[in-house]
Amino acid sequence: MAKNNQVKEKSMEETLWDSANKLRGSVEPSEYKHVVLGLIFLKFASDKFEERKEELISEGKEKYVDIVEFYTMKNVFYLPELSRWSYLVKNAKQEDIALKIDTALFTVEKNNPSLKGALPDNYYSRLNFDVSKLASLIDTINNIDTLKDKEQDIVGRIYEYFLSKFALAEGKGKGEFYTPKSIVKLITELLEPYKGKIYDPACGSGGMFVQSVKFIESHQGNKKDISIYGQEYTNTTYKLAKMNLAIRGISANLGETAADTFFNDQHKDLKADFIMANPPFNQKQWRGENELTDDPRWTGYEVPPRGNANYAWILNIVSKLSENGVAGFLLANGALSGSGDEYKIRKKLIENDLVEAIIVLPRNLFYTTDISVTLWILNKNKKARTIEQNGKLKKYRNRTDEILFMDLRQKGVPFEKKYVQFSDEDIKNIATIYHNWQQTSYENDYRNIGELCYSATLKEVKKNDFSLVPSKYIEFINRDENIDFDEKMTSLQSEFTELLKAEGKSKDDLLSVFKELGYEIKL
Repeated sequence: MAKNNQVKEKSMEETLWDSANKLRGSVEPSEYKHVVLGLIFLKFASDKFEERKEELISEGKEKYVDIVEFYTMKNVFYLPELSRWSYLVKNAKQEDIALKIDTALFTVEKNNPSLKGALPDNYYSRLNFDVSKLASLIDTINNIDTLKDKEQDIVGRIYEYFLSKFALAEGKGKGEFYTPKSIVKLITELLEPYKGKIYDPACGSGGMFVQSVKFIESHQGNKKDISIYGQEYTNTTYKLAKMNLAIRGISANLGETAADTFFNDQHKDLKADFIMANPPFNQKQWRGENELTDDPRWTGYEVPPRGNANYAWILNIVSKLSENGVAGFLLANGALSGSGDEYKIRKKLIENDLVEAIIVLPRNLFYTTDISVTLWILNKNKKARTIEQNGKLKKYRNRTDEILFMDLRQKGVPFEKKYVQFSDEDIKNIATIYHNWQQTSYENDYRNIGELCYSATLKEVKKNDFSLVPSKYIEFINRDENIDFDEKMTSLQSEFTELLKAEGKSKDDLLSVFKELGYEIKL
């Protein structure tokens, strides 16, 4: 059954892509996703509105169908007539349809304060669409039943799919960055954000927040126990994040506007219990090394971060952690062993006992880069303690001066031909190793496993000159030692013999064809 659902889902996305592709010549390729997601939002919001309206009627409350509060109480946006999808479909072929879409979005935002700053502003009119192409796109979206699967992340799935298509067109690493769902799910399963403040300093379209809520719901927690804070630099992505969260009824503080986390920190006094982030890898020309040399976020680390922004992101995250805060974030592997100022900061992080785990991920997990990256987990409190977690007591052992290293480069399953993702089974197994290592049952439930995981002491890390490269700690098996050279060469000899025979036959067949046609090739 799951297989059939997957096929249908992909078909929906591909159909939508084909329809959006018809906008070529009217819109820059990098704009497609914003055009489509604005319309998807209106479709989804309308479907929810109509569903709630029918519910009120069935309850005999017809006189309340135009009272805003009867919708907001159920986390449904109230839509005036001009904002409803049915109105846009009816007028899809009108010359002013772009203006009607802009008016619909403006009206929705005006009537729903939680959407302030979330929706495109006079966006469609500025793009000068070909009316027939826009009408075709509306017709395609009209066939999507956004409520068919209550668990399906429609906006996120379409955003993910579109980003994969745009990654090459926009240039690797230059497009808006999207963290694949399986990585986000892994981070949430490791950090277990049941209760407290959650922060993402580079929140993109809000995927970390969406998955946090899904984690809570899947573990029968209460999403009212968390509060969400984030920041995003790119204005269009900031709007997508607000839209993405609003459509799910997730309230969040993403700052007053899109802004640079380093130069316009919108959460200066925040102390978060959970930080999850995927900041830009190896970000150059971030300006901070020259303009933020005395920033309080660098206090206590001898030198300000220089070069790329990797360590600036780390120190920003450290500055936001509460006294028991834990962070999980992604960085390029180069940050594990850099020299110079990076070395000084990394040494201090380790000596301050902030580093809890270093987990190297497989290549080809991301749409915008094929490099292997690392998941860092920092923890402000690695001492023994007991906490209440979703109605159960969880006992942590003392992990002071210990770091767990994991190498997941051989994990993952194929995804959409050239990508890799973690399966649910992978995520469960990885989380089990990490949580067993953390807990009081450590002696019975955790063990170092060659080529997978190793618990290193501070003494061992010092011996490796404060390198955080997992291969310096995890035991690797040299399989070459057991290879029979003669046996291997005999096997290769046989394979190449067959390969060359096949090549010779193909060559003879090709020469024969040309000869029969009267164009003999003489070598």
